[in-house]
Order: sequence, then C-alpha cells, then structure tokens
Amino acid sequence: MIDYWRHYMKLPVNKLEIAHAFGRAAVHYNKFSELQRLIGDKMVSLLPFNFTGDLLDAGCGPGWYSTFWRKRGYRVTAIDISEKMLIQARNNTSADRYLIGDIDSLPLLKESMDIVWSNLVVQWSTDLRRALCHFVRVTKIGGFIVFSTLIAGSLQEIHDAWRHIDDYSHANHFLSKDDIYYACKGFTVNLKHQIITLYFPTAISAMRSLKGIGATYLHQGRNNNILLTRDRLAKLETFWPHDARGYPLTYQLIYGIINK
Repeated sequence: MIDYWRHYMKLPVNKLEIAHAFGRAAVHYNKFSELQRLIGDKMVSLLPFNFTGDLLDAGCGPGWYSTFWRKRGYRVTAIDISEKMLIQARNNTSADRYLIGDIDSLPLLKESMDIVWSNLVVQWSTDLRRALCHFVRVTKIGGFIVFSTLIAGSLQEIHDAWRHIDDYSHANHFLSKDDIYYACKGFTVNLKHQIITLYFPTAISAMRSLKGIGATYLHQGRNNNILLTRDRLAKLETFWPHDARGYPLTYQLIYGIINK
C-alpha cells in the first residue's frame, strides 16, 4: 500500500536558508506585505469570534497579525524560524511570548492553544502533513487551526517569462490542490480555493515584491552566477504579460480551517 501523503508532501527545504531569506527582509517586510494582509483578512473571516484564549501565530513575521489578535484579547505566542523577524515582532510588542522555532517541530505542549494561526507559512514546510499534525497536537479540543498556503499555478507569469530567456528556475513550484487534500486526510477540515492577482508598474517590480517579503528561497537552489543585465531585463519586460493595469503576478491559494 502506498503512503500517498508521504509520497506527495515532502519538499527539499533548507530551513537555514529560509531563515536567512526572511531575516534579510525583516526590517522592510511591512512595506511589501499587501498580499499577506489580503489573505490574512480572508482568514480572519473564517474564524468564530465567540471566545478568546491562547493563540499561536505560527510564522509570525514582524508580528502584524500577532498584534491584531492580542488587541482582541488573545494571549498570543509568536513563533518564527527567523530570529530577525522575531526581533521585529518583539520591538512591535506584538505578542505575550516569543519563540524561535520551526513549524515542522513545534516546541509547544500538547493541547496548549485554542487557535493556531498560520498565514502563508506552511508552503515552507519540509512535510506538510507533519506540520499540520503538529498544529493539531498543540490545539485544545474544540479549538481551531486556520492556515493559508500557495499551490501549483502560483507565480506563473514568472515561470512563463523566464522560460523565454534561460533554462533556470526563478520562482518556486508549489504543491497541488490534491496534495493539500491528502495532507489534511483524517482531519475535520474545510478547504477553500482563491486566486489573487496583484499588478505592478514593471516586471522587475513584480519580481522585487517577492524579495521584499523574503520569499526568495528556491527549493531547487539558486544560480548566483546569473546577472540581471540590461538586455535580460528588457527581455523580461517584453515576455512578461501586461496590459493597462500593469504587470500581473498571480497567486493560487488554499485556505484551510481544521476543527479539533
């Protein structure tokens, strides 16, 4: 018998490189966080507001949503793999407790949280099923896990434009919708799909939006010998689809809410 979720869920992820990538973006992260806010606001709408308690912000970044939940009466534990992100969160007085840690191995007690909140983080997991199992483990009976993640088809404009220029990968490929369903098998879960497209004045500004939020880590590794010359930049602008609204960058999303 094939263990399907283990076959599909694992990604080659270098956690140290991810921490460094997001650490480099920590200071200016909020200037580029339009996507995170749009998605986070959607996640908020999925949760009931009839109780307060202990909330884990898993992958808190600089702590914007930690602050949001703390102001609403939750006791917030903020965890992030990047020490620099966590320093920003602490400087913003975002949470009640701050932990450096990995969602694939949460350093928390069983059934210690009423809500686990994870906005655009689980796509960096080595093993999505394992991360979700950790979320469920630390959630109290009757509590909720709410998460968002990117899926296959995201950043297609980057893949398509660069395909005309070279043979290297310039953006990540993500798990499919079916992969997410496999990872959630056995949970009481509601999954929703959404497409968000943001527009930018130039192709390079669309690329830089990823750098601004630290999402520059590539699962397949990065070729540091590639230079963005004037000629390559001109080709990128030519091959990137655009119209009167600007240069699009499309995100395919899954929202999940697990009821324990």
